[in-house]
Amino acid sequence: MVSESTRLSAQDWTRAALKAIADGGLAAVAVEPLARTLGVTKGSFYAHYRNRDELIAAALAEWERSHGDEGLAEFAAITDPEQRLRELLTTVVHAVAPLTPSVHLSLLGDRNDPRVKDVVRRVNRARLDMLTRTYRELGLPPDRARSRARVAYAAILGLVHLAQTDPDAPHSAVLADEAVAVFLPSR
Repeated sequence: MVSESTRLSAQDWTRAALKAIADGGLAAVAVEPLARTLGVTKGSFYAHYRNRDELIAAALAEWERSHGDEGLAEFAAITDPEQRLRELLTTVVHAVAPLTPSVHLSLLGDRNDPRVKDVVRRVNRARLDMLTRTYRELGLPPDRARSRARVAYAAILGLVHLAQTDPDAPHSAVLADEAVAVFLPSR
C-alpha cells in the first residue's frame, strides 16, 4: 500500500487507467477501484483530475502518444526501409505475450464512443501510413503498398488477439522470423 505521504502523479493514474482499459475497456475505469489498486484514497485522484472523463481523456491521449506517430518515431528514423520493417515487425511480435491484455483490442469494444473512435482511427492511420511508406520505399506501387500494409497490420493485430487467448502460442522469436519472412517483399 502506498503511504499517504507518497504522492501519486497524474501519470500514475493514467497508467492505472490504461491497465484497467486493457483488462476491461472503458467500463473498467472507475475511481474507487483504481484507488484501491494503487493503494491510496480517491482524494489522490481528485488532486489531478476533476472526474473520470478527464482521466479517460488523459489515458487515451497517452495511448495515442505512445502508440501513434510519436511512438513510431524511433522506427521512422530508420532510413533503410527493409531494416525499418524488420525492426518494426520484430519489436511488435516480441511485445506480444501470451494472455496479456491489449489496450488496442479492448478499445475496439468501445469503438462507438467518439473519443475511442477518433483515437483508434489516428493510431491506425499512423501505423498504416508508416507501413505503406515503408512498402513504397521497398519498391511496391502505391496500391500494392497500401494493400500490403493493411494485410501486415491485420496480421499484427491478429497475433495480439491470439496471444490474449492462447497460452500455448509459439515463442515470439519464431513468430518474428515468420512475420519478417511473410511481410518483407522478396527482391
